[in-house]
Amino acid sequence: MEIVLTSENFEAEVLSAKQTVLVDFWATWCGPCRMIAPEIEAIAAEGKVKVGKVNVDEQAQLANRYGIESIPTVLIFKDGKLVERAVGYRKKEQLEALL
Repeated sequence: MEIVLTSENFEAEVLSAKQTVLVDFWATWCGPCRMIAPEIEAIAAEGKVKVGKVNVDEQAQLANRYGIESIPTVLIFKDGKLVERAVGYRKKEQLEALL
């Protein structure tokens, strides 16, 4: 299951999470974002990590906070700390390697 992340729930869902969290920064108009979506959905379906999505058009404040300049950008958080960043399309296996 993917969680829609906002400024209001980001701390509770990501920064306070006890498990690894994959955060996908995306937008509806972004072609590569649509390409990576099934890869991220497959990881979410496995349930091994928490998966959240941030729509950069609706959550510009969060995008700015994490220096998102290109999308898709995937951030990996462990114990509330940012540990990995990947920009651009990645296959599922490549995303899993970041975890």
